[in-house]
Amino acid sequence: MPVNRFMHRKSSWIKALMVMVVLSLLQVTAIHIPKAHAAVASKTLVGYWHNFDNGSGFIKLRDVSPKFDIINVSFAEPTSGVTNGTIGFIPYNYTEADFKADVAYLQSQGKKVIISIGGANGQVQLPSTSARDNFVNSVIAIIEKYGFDGLDVDFEGHSLYLNSGDSDFKNPTTPVIVNLISALRTINNHFGTGPFYLTMAPETFFVQLGYSFYGGSCISCDNRAGAYLPVIYATRDILDWLQVQNYNSGPITGLDDQYHNMGNADFHVAMADMILTGFPVAKNPNQMFPPLRPDQVVLGLPANVNAGGGFTSVAEVHKALDALIKGVQLPSYKTRGSVSGYPNFRGLMTWSVNWDKFNNFEFSNSHRAYLDALSPPLPDTQPPTAPTHVTSMSKSATSVSLSWTASTDNVGVTGYIVYYGSQSVSVTGTSTVISGLTPDTSYTFTVKAVDARGNQSAASTPLTVTTDPPGTGGDTTPPTAPGNVQVTAKTATSVSLSWNASTDNVGVTGYIVTYGTSSVNTAGTSATINGLTANTSYSFTVTAKDAAGNVSAGTIISVTTAPQSGAQPWAANVSYKVNDEVTYGGKTYICRQPHTSLTGWEPPNVPALWLLK
Repeated sequence: MPVNRFMHRKSSWIKALMVMVVLSLLQVTAIHIPKAHAAVASKTLVGYWHNFDNGSGFIKLRDVSPKFDIINVSFAEPTSGVTNGTIGFIPYNYTEADFKADVAYLQSQGKKVIISIGGANGQVQLPSTSARDNFVNSVIAIIEKYGFDGLDVDFEGHSLYLNSGDSDFKNPTTPVIVNLISALRTINNHFGTGPFYLTMAPETFFVQLGYSFYGGSCISCDNRAGAYLPVIYATRDILDWLQVQNYNSGPITGLDDQYHNMGNADFHVAMADMILTGFPVAKNPNQMFPPLRPDQVVLGLPANVNAGGGFTSVAEVHKALDALIKGVQLPSYKTRGSVSGYPNFRGLMTWSVNWDKFNNFEFSNSHRAYLDALSPPLPDTQPPTAPTHVTSMSKSATSVSLSWTASTDNVGVTGYIVYYGSQSVSVTGTSTVISGLTPDTSYTFTVKAVDARGNQSAASTPLTVTTDPPGTGGDTTPPTAPGNVQVTAKTATSVSLSWNASTDNVGVTGYIVTYGTSSVNTAGTSATINGLTANTSYSFTVTAKDAAGNVSAGTIISVTTAPQSGAQPWAANVSYKVNDEVTYGGKTYICRQPHTSLTGWEPPNVPALWLLK
């Protein structure tokens, strides 16, 4: 993409998006263990530093506003073409020694300095394993040479795309996607999850637009739409935070199926809520993109009007944060994931620290003051207590069932990590079944607790267990099927279920509610499934599981979600039923016969399908 260095270097794809919008007129909760290092602040302020001069003025790293916690050095870029994978970095207006000294100076002040790859000029495609390996080796070399604390992925333009037929974000097949995922995990493994930060800064086009479009899955769709989703999904267990660029964006459809325009609190809340709630990719209820944790979500903003389209005033930003963190709902958009807010919401990112200084530090001063006023203002550095009484409840030739006494923490324990040999498993409760083991083999297990800030406890006392010889028994009896499954509540986007407890010869450890390709785990006899599509029939199967991993027969219940309240704007590629109401051109229409809409079938054009109300 062409770049105006005298305005901003972050790319603008608004024209392409607007063309697509005009052509198309479209409009599950997962819990993951946080990364194992302490956060730099309870509420984080991230700023990009220019490794060039674009009219905002050059500043030394050590002169960046001290209000920032994270400084993203931007950018490292390809050195041998877009598809070779080799990345290079040369500090601008610095000697190598002075740049390293300034990185070390910021780190001595408790800051983290991260190298960002990409930007508008840094198109990076990894179409082959050799390009992937070049990328991995060159990025590791840059990080080690300058002592960076982590990597920020700022791929823009045509770096990511989806090949035809690549429609399952959980199992991508496009080489540039698959190889990037492999590269990021390899780099993270090289440095170790604890000390290494991994962040991403995609545009809304590559993330939230995936709710309406995914790749080239419809006529006139851009094959880059939503292309970051498989990368985010595949790295969510090692991702520190996602800082979507809420600027240089065209209108984006939110979970309310309304278009939201940048530059105000409404846009930021709607965009963040999509990531915090999760959404059906391309509105396919069988392709649910699960939400990120609140501490993995950061709002991306321009520091002033010169930095990018969509500048948002301080008052509007704080209004958005009030809605997201405190639950002070906006009149224009109500959060779907949590009406009471997300106290652990991570913070703000800006393009850029240079434009912040140019604008007399309005961004860093105003927003740091807001974030510091939140409770608690200080970072949580206290680890949980170590788990105790680790015991084996049962075992087989290939599995060991473990349980332990819960740890305590000054804020709260979010999960546990079970270590054995060179492997580990993350769990949320105080029991788990380790499967895939070798028969008649001794394994030593230790357990660590993790809190919301990523602090890990000391390890539990080791427990050594020998698996059974091949062919020997163990607990092979599954629980009874859950009984009396019934609907206790439903809305247009959620269904609440309850059932009678199952029984087991040893003990039931939990239940699984499955629908389509998605599932929800729960320890109790009820569950609420969110992120569903209005007026749509779903088949839910409830099964029970025991400590040995045995799963009961399923009990099935079919439920149709409630209709969306009020008439919704007409859109292409939507399945309409008789008596559905839509608005178009300021008028309301009633569906006469069931159909899936297409561009050109707008209500005024097809009276056989739509009746003017």
